Amino acid sequence: MPPGPTGAASRALLRFDGVESIGLVHLNGVRLGAVRGSRLRTEFDVAEALRPGPNVLHVRVHQWSAMTYVEDQDQWWLPGIFRSVSLVGRPRGGIDDFWLDAGFDHTTDRGTLTPEVVAGEDAWPITVRIDELGFEKTLHSPDCPEPLDVGVVTPWDCDTPRLYTATLEAAGETFDVRVGFRTVRVAGRELLVNGRPVRMRGVNRHEFDPDRGRIVPAERARADVCLMKQYGMNTVRTAHYPPHPEFLDLCDELGLFVVLENDIETHGFEMTGWAGNPADDPDWADHFVDRMRPTVERDKNHPSIILWSLGNESGTGANLAAMAVWARRRDPGRPVHYEGDHAGAYTDLTSRMYTPLEGLEDLSAGAGTALTGIPGQARRQDRRPIMLCEFAHAMGNGPGGVAGYERVFEQAPGVIGGLVWEWRDHGLRMTMAGRPDFGYGGDFGEDFHDGTFVMDGLTDPDGRPSPALAEVAAHFTPIRLEIDAEKIRVRNRRHSADTSDLVFTMVVDGPAGEISRERLDVPTVAAGDETETALPSLTPSPGERFVRVVASLTSTTAWAPEGHVVASAQVVLRPAPSSKPAVRRSRLDGWRVGPVVLDPATGHPRAWGEVPVAEAGVTLWRAPTSNDGLADFGSYELGDVEATRGLGSPGPSSAARWRAAGWDRMLDRLIGARHHGDHITVRRRLAPAQGTWGVEVAEEWAEVGGRAALGLDIVPFGTVDATWPRVGWHLLIPAAYSRARLVGTGPGESYADSNSGVWLGTFASAVDDLNFGYIVPQESGHRPGMRWLTISGDGLPTLRVQASGPDHPGFTLSRHDAHELDAAGHRSELPDSRGVHLYLDSAQHGLGSRSCGPDVRPEAQLWPRAVRMDFTLGVRE
Repeated sequence: MPPGPTGAASRALLRFDGVESIGLVHLNGVRLGAVRGSRLRTEFDVAEALRPGPNVLHVRVHQWSAMTYVEDQDQWWLPGIFRSVSLVGRPRGGIDDFWLDAGFDHTTDRGTLTPEVVAGEDAWPITVRIDELGFEKTLHSPDCPEPLDVGVVTPWDCDTPRLYTATLEAAGETFDVRVGFRTVRVAGRELLVNGRPVRMRGVNRHEFDPDRGRIVPAERARADVCLMKQYGMNTVRTAHYPPHPEFLDLCDELGLFVVLENDIETHGFEMTGWAGNPADDPDWADHFVDRMRPTVERDKNHPSIILWSLGNESGTGANLAAMAVWARRRDPGRPVHYEGDHAGAYTDLTSRMYTPLEGLEDLSAGAGTALTGIPGQARRQDRRPIMLCEFAHAMGNGPGGVAGYERVFEQAPGVIGGLVWEWRDHGLRMTMAGRPDFGYGGDFGEDFHDGTFVMDGLTDPDGRPSPALAEVAAHFTPIRLEIDAEKIRVRNRRHSADTSDLVFTMVVDGPAGEISRERLDVPTVAAGDETETALPSLTPSPGERFVRVVASLTSTTAWAPEGHVVASAQVVLRPAPSSKPAVRRSRLDGWRVGPVVLDPATGHPRAWGEVPVAEAGVTLWRAPTSNDGLADFGSYELGDVEATRGLGSPGPSSAARWRAAGWDRMLDRLIGARHHGDHITVRRRLAPAQGTWGVEVAEEWAEVGGRAALGLDIVPFGTVDATWPRVGWHLLIPAAYSRARLVGTGPGESYADSNSGVWLGTFASAVDDLNFGYIVPQESGHRPGMRWLTISGDGLPTLRVQASGPDHPGFTLSRHDAHELDAAGHRSELPDSRGVHLYLDSAQHGLGSRSCGPDVRPEAQLWPRAVRMDFTLGVRE
């Protein structure tokens, strides 16, 4: 519907934009009807029911109804009136509805306008005008004319969201509407917008606010779209229903392609093998089409919408096919999407969820038989674009493995990209045990719930970006940079825009932490093109140098400030090899090794530069991430044939295997400690109480240049069908240590399969900022590639750790150890901190996406193996 009237009202419409799950509406005691379709618009003509003076509107909202069966989306059940209720007066001679279908011919750069206007006889003639284009057309009847040529236009797309103001003038009202000229079509295995192939890099977005539930303030919606743009996304799927219409206005204005989803999900019928599924029940046929109709009619004027989606996870059936037929007839200019159409019978693209890389590559190569056993259907699937409407489950610390998907998106024929699940954690703000926190399933006394499965976003409930968002951005970036010691290659992967809005800068980080910057002369690169530019030569350096090239915005845009980094790449320049002087060890005086004092009874450090060390030792345990297995339902014991299957990959989760192996309860037994004059050797064995597997540890301590040099050999024994969570060394220092400075990876955390959103350099941080603080406590803060690390606190000696072997360990600094994080279900349940925990890791197991997708890839799995770690511990007063 157009906006409100400018003249005298002849009709009055009572409009409901969102009521869950059903609303029975009475006005002045007169029943108007029922509001069905929680996220759909419903209107009642109330002109006859209104009376002069006060009127009484009564809406009885039912939490559960027949609608519940077809609105079974993965989200909170939050019944009520959550969008606007408005009384809209319509003027005599006004416009009831309109569609300005704006097309674009990419071969001529000319736009077309096909106006469709619904109005009463007293509204005509109606004039459509676009002053900026010098276009004006007067319509004398509602008969839809042929497309009207409006001349040369700048088309709308995600990069250049050009909007024109069109004016509609009828006898009774005049109003303005924004128009974007663009054309969408499927051609072979490509989805084309304005004749150019779409490479879909996006996210699924539920509407959620931690304080208001389904009510999302306008400023938060704008912040969402800006953040999506800043982190390289060009597409959003409105999971799993039409959003508030203002969100689509933002996508039009700022530039996001939209997969607009209808409000249907019959997910619960999967538990019955889809028996009785409304999607194929004739009694529901009219209702399904009646849900698609308001979806299209409300939002048809938005240029950002490039696909209509029938719904989500509703199996398949004749009613979905009927919806597709209706949508395609009503709007032939937009293709139809639905993931459950595995036969390709009524949709225009092949859509999948959480498909492993090999399966995606098979589909690209023409393995439609993976979706259907009927040859004709398989052949049809092989000839269509392939998208992942959901992939990379962003639950807790993760997902890992985005790099592999991006490689397939770029290289596999027919694969047009995918959308991460999902945008925001659905935590509801609350107080637990007197502490502020966020609640999830089960925290409100529910008997049936999905636990933490609402906590699966790239941002926390308040919109704070997670480390995973930086990882996703590194792969979704529209500008791909590839660098070596001599040159930088710039590849422009934007849909239409060139690189004239970017400045390229070389940043050199030296071995002592000094930083220099130099602007590079990079020619403008058109969309789809690439160029190479030589890097300035650098003078030789005695140590490593980290050379990073950054592409950033030259000026402020509607979605990001000047200087916002769009893309970056790095190369490490290492000095020429030279012979190292022989390491000179000092003779040890008792059990003191430089600044470290060992306990002769245990062999563990008990002091570091007069700073007490409360705990120390080799560890294999990390607090499981959500993708490690916090979402598992059931239990698992090693060797159990009936092992519980997780929601993602088959078989027991990593966390279940780790607990069965006993990595969380290893016993440390001292085998022996010997003093050799210039070094001390400590041997120990770690194993679970009744296990025949574990690790043997040899620690060699020596004093080198006033520092304690530790060489750690960790060798597994026995056989166990489980990876290691981590392998490293842990110690506990006083809580007053509060700051860290390092040369290594940063600024955020990273892991074996999630390490593209960081770079090597010099970083400084408060200890408390080194961990993200996931709503569900879990592993966080790992930073591999450490060259050196200093830890300081007011009035305390500065502790320094330096890698001294060919490999660079990772480190974690945290106020809580892995066992405390593991035991807590909420941040408010964490105990008072016992100090600062330093973990030095040779390696950690990857993250994967197993909570609802593929597990950790083989190359990022940490299987037991012999490990050597070398580092020094020093003190700087």
